[in-house]
Amino acid sequence: MPRTAHQRAEAELTAHGLTFPETTAGQGWGGTRALHVRKKMFAVFGANGEPLDALTLIMKLPISAEMAEELPFVRPARGWYKQHNWVTAHFGPDDDVLAEMETLQGWLRQSYVAVAPKGLGKVV
Repeated sequence: MPRTAHQRAEAELTAHGLTFPETTAGQGWGGTRALHVRKKMFAVFGANGEPLDALTLIMKLPISAEMAEELPFVRPARGWYKQHNWVTAHFGPDDDVLAEMETLQGWLRQSYVAVAPKGLGKVV
């Protein structure tokens, strides 16, 4: 059972993502965790050495990346990530990640639709 709000948020977002067609949970880069649709990553959770009371999420947001970057918990994207509309949200120990769950679930859906084959994206 998740011990911190950040772990609970990751568990809830993972469960939400697994409701999308043909989604699986697995390894991301290094020690990160990820959600995949047909072996393509659409969400990455965690960062190397991240404490249990922090959470980093990386998602593809072709519709709202620019707007998302205005939020205080979103880190500025650079290089390939910015060019391809990937956004990194980071919640530290003092941030209320659970207050942003509705936004994060919407972003998870948007990222899935952006990465999934068109037929699957239309289902969601």
